Amino acid sequence: MNSNREKVVIRTSIVSILSNIILASFKALIGVASHSIAVISDAVNNLSDALSSIITIIGTKLSGKPADQKHPYGYGRIEYITSLTVSAIVVYAGITTLIESIKKIIRPEAADYTNATLIIIIAGIVVKFTLGLYVKQKGKEVNSDSLVASGSDAFNDALLSISVLVCAIIDLVWHISLEAYVGVLLSLFIVKSGIELIKESVDDMLGTRVETALARNIKNEISKQKDVLGAFDLVLNNYGPDKYLGSVHIEVLDTLSVAQVDKISRNITKIIMDKYGVVLHTIGIYSVNTKDDIIKTIQDDIQTVVFSHDGVLQMHGFYLDESEKEISFDVIIDFKVKNRENLLENILSKLNEKYKNYTFNIALDIDISD
Repeated sequence: MNSNREKVVIRTSIVSILSNIILASFKALIGVASHSIAVISDAVNNLSDALSSIITIIGTKLSGKPADQKHPYGYGRIEYITSLTVSAIVVYAGITTLIESIKKIIRPEAADYTNATLIIIIAGIVVKFTLGLYVKQKGKEVNSDSLVASGSDAFNDALLSISVLVCAIIDLVWHISLEAYVGVLLSLFIVKSGIELIKESVDDMLGTRVETALARNIKNEISKQKDVLGAFDLVLNNYGPDKYLGSVHIEVLDTLSVAQVDKISRNITKIIMDKYGVVLHTIGIYSVNTKDDIIKTIQDDIQTVVFSHDGVLQMHGFYLDESEKEISFDVIIDFKVKNRENLLENILSKLNEKYKNYTFNIALDIDISD
């Protein structure tokens, strides 16, 4: 993580912390004074946002530590752990306010809204909308998912505060108390948001599919390089925001020398790093037959057999070694196929029956990127 990105994340988080602490303080005072669980719930939500920003700063600082012998890929994934911690805090805050709101429904206590209450709530709405715009914009500028999420959360908070405002107006005008029920709705909304954040954090830890646009851009860039006939099997491992390490296979003619292939590989590594900030630490090679025209006919026929099976997404890396009587290629089968190994066995069985003089070496690839 570069120092400028870290500074922006920390500075923006500090602004968010101060704003939320001020809002939480005023709302808590007003909520207690007016006996409004809805306003208190809103204050707790603001306080949890401030705590979340503090944890974000801690995570950002820790994840920026340089790589060492024990952690050669750096500490970037710490941000996922802090994100999970923040999510748990959000869920806890939601459950706490939910319990208090239910208590208010069981044992009603009339709220005492005043003009000061309305002013504080309206001010909170304006601040939250403004804060949301600011944080989200900064998040996009430095490609920080944490800040973008915080900005979106601020917009949600503003909408929740609007519901509290409506509740207060109804109470003042028609003397109908809905604040305990609004408190329940607010609490459920907070819990739902926390659970969604937990799911996102867990997904990041487990590893998710490479973003479609990034995968296609990298493959297209590689395929544009001289003597490269295609790019396949792109694997990217995320070791923190903006830190990808991965590998890819490329197809080249079997007439190229080792020195030529080495030059292509080094050139691709540099271009992808410069343009996308992605480190391709391994570039595998698929050799394409050029010495026998009959091989092309065999390849086309085998492709017809392979793609006659539902669920086959791609076939690549074809090579026929006539001296060893061996045919090799990779097949990607859709995850929707319940038993991909069985499908591969069916394909292999048909090919063995049709080409009895050859041994097939078929690799079952994972549909890991578009």
